[in-house]
Amino acid sequence: MTMQYPEFIWHNGGIKPWRDATAHVMSHAIHYGSSVFEGVRSYDTHQGPAIFRLQDHLKRMYGSARIYELPMPYDIAQLTAACHQVLNANHYGEAYLRPFAFRGLGGFGLNADCPTETSVAAWKMGQYLGHDVVATGIDAMVSSWNRVAPNTIPAGAKAGGNYLSGQLIAREARRLGFGEGIALASTGLLSEGAGENIFLVFNGKLHTTPVSAALLNGITRDTLITLARDHGIEVVERDMPREYLYLCDELFMCGTAAEITPIKSVDGKAVGSGQPGPLTGRIQELFFGLFKGTTPDRYHWLEPLRDV
Repeated sequence: MTMQYPEFIWHNGGIKPWRDATAHVMSHAIHYGSSVFEGVRSYDTHQGPAIFRLQDHLKRMYGSARIYELPMPYDIAQLTAACHQVLNANHYGEAYLRPFAFRGLGGFGLNADCPTETSVAAWKMGQYLGHDVVATGIDAMVSSWNRVAPNTIPAGAKAGGNYLSGQLIAREARRLGFGEGIALASTGLLSEGAGENIFLVFNGKLHTTPVSAALLNGITRDTLITLARDHGIEVVERDMPREYLYLCDELFMCGTAAEITPIKSVDGKAVGSGQPGPLTGRIQELFFGLFKGTTPDRYHWLEPLRDV
């Protein structure tokens, strides 16, 4: 199927045609993975188009750049404006946004001083893990690939090179006929999915793996923890062994792209009844209610789309 690309992208300071946003094949990031990025969604809400938690995403992006000593040529206010500009240029209300910064052409060594190039793309995504899976769920597997060990690659940074791990996990799962893979940390305990955080349900409580388990502290993860606690649902962050995937009452993945995707089975073993469970459904109601107006936006997470 031919990919339908958007008409415009923001690149190095301004809006330009999508086809003109190019980089040299000898750019540092292409060879060494020296890039940082964010995945952000905008929604058609009950009060008009709005970008979800944009400032939190950009703050994390600049933190990732700090870890990798990547100079950022634009500040957060300028990238905020760029996100609004690219949505308006493409006449998008609901879309997926990709702010991106990378080391460009400048030198050929690992520590070469290269200029930072910056872009913001937006496109129509839909459901990341497949049509209707947010409602029906997926079958997952525990990957043969572990997530990175502590003090090797910083799992808390959202950097391009980190996602080589996720590619191995995701491609193995697809090759074997599963919707997504779940990885263990180097400790043998649960970590996260290929590009998603995970939540397990035991006796009406949400359990999720801690940030020390080689995972990215997802914005959606933080959103769900906050919403759950605000509505009287207990959330426990703790280490968990692999077998808890087979013993939990419910299981779901979350992320900007995946949103909230129930998991029906792991390694061929049914999770609970083998169908999305009631607490998963309640969390979905609270999350998507932010955009429908049924969940109050008390933290001002919705940033209305504006002309800038």
